[in-house]
Amino acid sequence: MNEPLPSHPAPDNPSGKLILLRHGETEWSKEGKHTGLTDVPLTDRGEELARGAGRLVAGYDFSLVLTSPLQRARRTAELAGLQAEVDPLLVEWDYGGYEGRTTRDIRSELGYNWSAFTHGVIRGHTPGETVEEVAARASRVLTRVLPAMEEGNVALIAHGHFLRILTAVYLRMAPRFGAQITLDAGSVSVLSFYREQPAIVSWNYGAELPLVPSES
Repeated sequence: MNEPLPSHPAPDNPSGKLILLRHGETEWSKEGKHTGLTDVPLTDRGEELARGAGRLVAGYDFSLVLTSPLQRARRTAELAGLQAEVDPLLVEWDYGGYEGRTTRDIRSELGYNWSAFTHGVIRGHTPGETVEEVAARASRVLTRVLPAMEEGNVALIAHGHFLRILTAVYLRMAPRFGAQITLDAGSVSVLSFYREQPAIVSWNYGAELPLVPSES
């Protein structure tokens, strides 16, 4: 069930920063599989990436820390040294019938250059979600996050596609803008306000510079 909306509108220009941590690597993310609601654990490298993310955010004081309920996010928060509250709205995109499948496999089956952002997903063992439905969840999260950013910094530990869509909503862009900003496992990104406008301060920062775009 959605939480009720706040009794006051979002602040105009909060001074805190919004820190986004994508969970560390899993076997599925390593293979480029769409990993929505399937609760897969981190790999050993994923745990190392989570600890590295913790070192990157060690200098921040947080007024609020929220994590997805899925174990790959909760474990990332733990290894990063963050005491996080679970927020069910932070779960990954429900990929429905494309859960556990790679983009390459889906494109081979369909015969065209499918992408979740452009063409959407189909129902499967779970109903699936549209891009706009994921954006609506992200918007709900931001109604809680923005007031907390008046008190200090906020951290969200969640998933690649969800955080990309949340960033699009934060930047006041269309949700599908998320397709143009890739996000790697274990990365840290920083959003803020610059001259009264929502802005990206740092994006997809991690232990090494990515050589290819993330596949999941």
